Amino acid sequence: MVDKRLSLSEALDLVPSEGCTLALGGVTLYRRPMAFALGLWARRARPGAPSGMTLLSFTGGPESDLLIGTGMVRCIRSCYVGLEAFGLAPHFTLAAQKGELLVIEESEASLAYGLRATLAGVGFMPSTAWRGTDLPRLRPDVHSVVDPYSGEMLTAFPAVHCNLAVVHALRADPDGNAEIGGHWGVDRELSLVAEQVIVTAEEIVPRLSKADIIGPTVTAVVEAPHGAWPTSCHPLYPMDGYAILDYAEQAATENESALLDSWCLRHRVRG
Repeated sequence: MVDKRLSLSEALDLVPSEGCTLALGGVTLYRRPMAFALGLWARRARPGAPSGMTLLSFTGGPESDLLIGTGMVRCIRSCYVGLEAFGLAPHFTLAAQKGELLVIEESEASLAYGLRATLAGVGFMPSTAWRGTDLPRLRPDVHSVVDPYSGEMLTAFPAVHCNLAVVHALRADPDGNAEIGGHWGVDRELSLVAEQVIVTAEEIVPRLSKADIIGPTVTAVVEAPHGAWPTSCHPLYPMDGYAILDYAEQAATENESALLDSWCLRHRVRG
């Protein structure tokens, strides 16, 4: 067994300073790597803080939005960014409206097939998705191909790559094996396509008997109790709706820094 345990601060040092494609696990308001995202937020004013990042997320929530607010993010690839019943994602909405953020149009299909292409070691994955829609007009990099067997026209979704994936888990062991619960999203796929993988976990146990993410794919493991708060980490704790509402109301206002400083304190995150 290889002991891959790092502190949160040491794991944050793995984020490249320029042009990183950072994938964030979880789904909308469930099992998001909030402690890690807040750690990056706290480093926003540091010399050499990450910049020019591309965020890759099946769906984006507060973890993505607060990073967009730092100015570190140049581009986002996600099929949804928002706070569900709590409203729009304030920084994403403002940045997109002002043209300060490159939004690459995605859907569940384009992300899923792009990840499958990378897993298969090919440049694209064909699908019937997007046929008869205007989506290809928004993505000139998405081409059409003819099925050589049926003659049917298909959409060729390009492979999706990322430099670093961060996934929050219920449990992990020092070797990097991790259990992420019943709602996987695309976290297992991200752990296989990313060049480096960081798992933040509610607890680190000596050895897992089963794993959703396997140790050989994982670079580092960080113990982060309540590391998904204020998003949920079922079945361990629910979403904190009051905290999400606070964020919806105070993000992109003069009160945001005080709010996120209090979140950092709760997560024991230092700048």
